[in-house]
Amino acid sequence: MKRKRTLLSCLLPLALATAALSQSPPPHLGAGAKPEEGAEVILDGSRQMLDEKWTYWEGPRFASALPIKWKVVEDPVDGGSAIMTDDRAADKGKYGAADIVTKKPYRDFRLHIEFYITKPGGNSGVYLQNRYEIQVLDGDKTKHGMGAVINETESPYDAYLGVGKWNSYDIVFRAARFEDGKLVEKPLVTMYFNGKKVHKNVAISKVWGGPNSGVDGGNNNGFGITDTPQGLKLQCEGHDVRYRNAWIKELNLKKADTDF
Repeated sequence: MKRKRTLLSCLLPLALATAALSQSPPPHLGAGAKPEEGAEVILDGSRQMLDEKWTYWEGPRFASALPIKWKVVEDPVDGGSAIMTDDRAADKGKYGAADIVTKKPYRDFRLHIEFYITKPGGNSGVYLQNRYEIQVLDGDKTKHGMGAVINETESPYDAYLGVGKWNSYDIVFRAARFEDGKLVEKPLVTMYFNGKKVHKNVAISKVWGGPNSGVDGGNNNGFGITDTPQGLKLQCEGHDVRYRNAWIKELNLKKADTDF
């Protein structure tokens, strides 16, 4: 005797399939992600693009000199080339001595960037608007650790693939908003780490790390954020950390919402 299929039994496979699809990472995320329409590639592993679109950040601790000393090296996983944070001015973790920043400033944006840490303890950082650091630091699971909006969130360390693998950050950032010269809305950031959403609409309270860390770090203990667009910065701390496939798309986020 055949049993009649109930409506529930018919809908269950569809519901399971829909749930599975909802857990899949959205497009344009993760290592190897292609630039979205309207995005600008800012780092492709070539010397030409490095020199064309980047320069040193000449902060108070700057100790290097153009041309950029960071090396173009072989991509150890997929072939091709990558950019290595190698500049002797930054040896022994002297951050701010040889950091590089895009020549073009940005306000609101969508960013994709990939990094590779060669050895345990590898340290660098991705600075949004040359102010707000998204940490790149192997082995650290604290608020100062891997993938943290530094000192604002815990490290989403479980999303990290580890040393010797390409990792990716996908970010939407909304700059601070001002009225009559006064800050009225804090900067916001949402981030996927290797395709996994780890931060949603995190409000950033200040520029951490002092004047050597980035723009406005020395203003009112980092709370004196100014109303200026700034470049994307990559930190050099004398470690073999490599970057590739970075692209950025300018946005105009009228609402205080960076979720995507």
